Parts: sequence; C-alpha cells; structure tokens
Amino acid sequence: MNLEAGFIGLGAMGLPMAQNLVAAGVKLKVFNRTAAKAQPLVEKGAARAASPAQAAAPGGIVLTMLSDDGAVESMVGGEDGLAARLAPGGIHLSMSTIAPSTARRLAQYHRERGSLYVASPVFGRPDNAAARQLVICTSGPAAAKHRARALQEIIGRAIYDYGEEVGAANVVKLAGNFLIAAAMEAMAEAFAIAERNGIERRTLADMLGNTLFACPIYQRYGEMVAAKRHTPAGFKLSLGLKDVELVIKTAGEARVPSPAAALLRDRMVAGLAHGRADMDWSALALGVLDDAGMDR
Repeated sequence: MNLEAGFIGLGAMGLPMAQNLVAAGVKLKVFNRTAAKAQPLVEKGAARAASPAQAAAPGGIVLTMLSDDGAVESMVGGEDGLAARLAPGGIHLSMSTIAPSTARRLAQYHRERGSLYVASPVFGRPDNAAARQLVICTSGPAAAKHRARALQEIIGRAIYDYGEEVGAANVVKLAGNFLIAAAMEAMAEAFAIAERNGIERRTLADMLGNTLFACPIYQRYGEMVAAKRHTPAGFKLSLGLKDVELVIKTAGEARVPSPAAALLRDRMVAGLAHGRADMDWSALALGVLDDAGMDR
C-alpha cells in the first residue's frame, strides 16, 4: 500500500485506529500531546511528529481523533497548526465528535488557507476501533472525500456519506449519541421498576435484547445497565455530558425543543457531582437508582 498520512490524537479511540492504519501499511506520522503514547506506534514503524504541523505534509491527509471542539481547533490554527501546513489541497479528516457549527467554522478556516476539511465522526467504542468495526459518517467536498476513502475503509466497516454540507455528519453523530443515551436512561428506569417488583434485572435485559430490542445498543448497554457495571470506561461519562450538551446546542440553533436531552444532561451533571466522571457514560443509569433509593 502506497498511502501516507498523519494522525493526531492517540487516546482510547485514536490509538487502535492508528494501529490499524500502520498494520495496513500506511506510512504514518503521529502526534500526541503526551508523546509517550506514540511509542507503541513508533515501534511498529510510524514516525513521531514534534508538532501538529509536522504530522502534516503539503497536499497530504491528516486524521484527527480528539476529545472535544477546543482540542480540534487547537490543532488547526497558528504556525504549528494543520491548516496552513496542508496547503495546497491537503485534507484534514476530522473524526472527533464536535458541534456542526464548529465543523463549519473549521472548514472555512481551512478554505481560507488553501486546504480542505472533511467531517468523519465515528460510531463505536475502543474494542470496535481495534476490530476495524467502526461506523463512519462523512460530509464535505466530494473530491476530498474520494481521496480519504481508502483510509476510512481501513478504519471502519461501513461509511455513510451525508453530502457536501460539512456539518451534516456531525449532526448525524450527535443524533445517534442522543438516541444511545436516551436508550440507557429508558433501560435504567425499566430495570429499576423490574427490580423493585422482584424481577432479576439481567433476565429482563436478556429477553428484551433478544426479542423486542434485538440490536447492539440494547444488548451491550442493556447488559451493563442491568449488571450495574460501569467500569472500565469505554467512553467516559464526562465526554457523554459534552456530547449531550452539543445536542442541546445544535437543537437550539435549529429552534428544536429538546426536553429529553435536557433530562439526560441533568442526569449526567448529577453523575459528575457523585464523582463518576471517569466511569463509562452508561453510569448515567446509576442516577435512577439514586432517585429510587436503591442499591448500586
């Protein structure tokens, strides 16, 4: 394979994604603020970059997988940023969950400096990333998406294209995460009702996950919520709160009421107040037990 790329952000999701690229023969240059996190990739043939700009090459492609809007923006601007370094015609493939409005702002910033921005957020947890089973949503300039496709295919099992409006993929990603969080809240309430009536939570989760709600979210998160097991974290509660707040922000900008999202936000804020920030975001379910005075 003759592909070359840069990769920025080697956290729980970024590291296995980058490992898959290296394993597939991509000549990869990696940057992470905590430089030691790049060592496993360097040992497998990746090159270490000393700055975001050094991870990029004029006309090349750089993938970012970062925690939030501010982290992505900090990698794009300034002398050590991606946008100017990628020009002319290079591509920033942004795989983080950020606000659609942030994606549009970043795309404009890239255009002004002669580079291109493609939104490419993913659905999946770290084990899905390691197994190349991520679902990728993408939007942005058609020619840039075409160039980035080979890299996306290494990382994920399915790619859904939402057109050239760059914020569209981020809208889809937030909509999906909202539905996941809402499902966890519904399961937590249902399982609490069952438990109070003497029904084993896990037997209810097993039946529903294999009949009425036979899908990965109800099966996987259903087991976690039913078992009251929220560590280790595949996706931290603090990041779940960030995403729900982005849902509320995006809904407000579109003049769409979002009362269920507001409930989820309050549930997560309460979870952080109880010291659960580093637990899996499924720990929002513990708030139902708190309210009912039930054992956790």
